[in-house]
Amino acid sequence: MTEELALSIAPDSFNRYKDLAGLDEKQTRLFFGWVASLLGRGGTKKTSKCFGVGINTVRSGLAEFNGEEQLPDKSRIRRAGAGRKATEVAQPGLREAVQKALEGSSYGDPERVLFWSTLSLRDIQEIVAAQGFKASHVTIGRLIGELGYSKQLNQKLLQVGEPHPNRDDQFRFIEATVQSYLAAGLPVISVDCKKKELLGNFKNNGQEYRKSQDPRPVLDHDFMLKELGKVAPYGVYLLNDNTGFMNLTKCSDTSEFAVESIRAWWQLYGKEHFPNSKKLLITCDGGGSNGCRVRLWKEQLAVFSEETGLDIMVCHFPPGTSKWNKVEHRLFCYISRNWEGKPLIDVQTMVNYISNTTTKGGLKVSCRIDPREYVKGKKVSDEVMNSIALEPIGQFGKWNYVIRGFLSQT
Repeated sequence: MTEELALSIAPDSFNRYKDLAGLDEKQTRLFFGWVASLLGRGGTKKTSKCFGVGINTVRSGLAEFNGEEQLPDKSRIRRAGAGRKATEVAQPGLREAVQKALEGSSYGDPERVLFWSTLSLRDIQEIVAAQGFKASHVTIGRLIGELGYSKQLNQKLLQVGEPHPNRDDQFRFIEATVQSYLAAGLPVISVDCKKKELLGNFKNNGQEYRKSQDPRPVLDHDFMLKELGKVAPYGVYLLNDNTGFMNLTKCSDTSEFAVESIRAWWQLYGKEHFPNSKKLLITCDGGGSNGCRVRLWKEQLAVFSEETGLDIMVCHFPPGTSKWNKVEHRLFCYISRNWEGKPLIDVQTMVNYISNTTTKGGLKVSCRIDPREYVKGKKVSDEVMNSIALEPIGQFGKWNYVIRGFLSQT
């Protein structure tokens, strides 16, 4: 009767009970020992066969159940050193094989026998399997972590060509100028044009929370839709109080658009918060629509200076150092993070995402759609350039200058 009772406990039923009850390894062994004791002579073998477990496991459980064998430390579920050995211990050389596979995947070395731009866990599993090792992709992943490897994104740290010889001196000049303006309570803005964005139901890099197995469907191509076009977002970041302003256009990113963006910021925010200021400091890249050699940029700033009565000082960053511009890592990066994984269906969608961009540091961003038309290719004559009241400042006058409108006509 006891044998029938013991064998009536189906293995599937026991496994379900074990999962529900949360039995650990020691408790499971004791159960097998109890079953074997019920079965009497030959019970160890019958239990092993019935439940599909090793006969040594049943023997250990029976010995523990009968009190013949006890663990020295009752808090442990097995003896020290017992249990299945780690895969890399059971297969000496596995760790070294994984490391060799990783080193062999180094990008750009044609002398390597193995040459991949990237390796997945399954790839490495196949490589070590060809050498006679048997390991799961989970084990491979664990070994990779123990070896100090991880998947990492590229970082833009290497400059093309040699750094400009005056780079550090210009950095120091910009920092000193910015600090002097801030100390005097004068407005300091960092400006640039963010990359153009396609409008429409296109894939946007990143992820968003949605119900499982319900990804957002988007178009399978990234060709511009003529009826929607692209948007150029020009950003103005105010260092004084951690606020940003974005001006959006479907036209080209021209110097007229750049200065109009600064003008819009001043009309909507700047003159209200700096009503008594007669000076404005602008830090920006040395290229693009606000480049240090662009005539239209300087001519439009002169027009803006005439309108507002502001002395406008401009400090350009040296070539190859645009990433140090504050607007890049204090405004643009947070806007991109706010809309990652979400298609920019139309201009109003962009406005909503930009306007709702915030940070723990208190960043606030306002945004508007620019209704004006901007045409590329406008020229500024020598006569007009000579009429601009432009004063080079310091050792690097091509990067640092003050514009005070136009020279008076006599």
